[in-house]
Amino acid sequence: MTRNGKKYAAARGSVPAGAKLAPDEAVKLVKSLAFAKFDETVDVAARLGVDPKKADQLVRGTVVLPHGTGKSVRVLVIAQGAKEAEAKEAGADFVGVEYIQKIQEGWLDFDAVIATPDMMREVGKLGRVLGPRGLMPNPKTGTVTEDTAKAVKEFKAGRVEFKIDKAANLHVAVGKVNFTPDQIVENARAVIDAVNKARPHSARGIFIQTCTLSATMSPPIRLDLKELAAAA
Repeated sequence: MTRNGKKYAAARGSVPAGAKLAPDEAVKLVKSLAFAKFDETVDVAARLGVDPKKADQLVRGTVVLPHGTGKSVRVLVIAQGAKEAEAKEAGADFVGVEYIQKIQEGWLDFDAVIATPDMMREVGKLGRVLGPRGLMPNPKTGTVTEDTAKAVKEFKAGRVEFKIDKAANLHVAVGKVNFTPDQIVENARAVIDAVNKARPHSARGIFIQTCTLSATMSPPIRLDLKELAAAA
């Protein structure tokens, strides 16, 4: 059985049991409970009222966070010709078709992959490597596109992807503990808005059932979604 440390237990004792906090209150509490020596990541986690086993109830999408993630993202673009030049100009870290071979040889020093449609036949060979890592380019998330420049700029600006797991939960990083409270709240609101817009037509009842905010090493704090929406 997993046992939590003394610092985690002390932090958990400071969280009001069963309470749903307003966004600004939740963020202040998250920041006060962070005890790690590194700059912890702040996450939003939500449980959705959908059935992941049904293909028409899968929830997936992307959102550009207003204040970024606080993390430097290394972007790889697999393209050629004009699209290769556009990606380089937009700030891509790695660009070119030669990276397909490098990945097959074990190279994985990147955080996001973008590909043009004409390259997907070759990129498809990387499915076993990129798929399990959540890096496989996909038209649904905008990572298979002719507009490589736009995609690169969005990733560099703080674009994140969300996708439910087998238990209908999703987790999204919305910043770092050293962000200001307003920055974290605005990023969290952007995520919740995007998730609501991705609601499947077949979903019934309460869509976002629970939503929490937490830092890497601290316990989750339940958010009052009505208060989050009212803060817009």
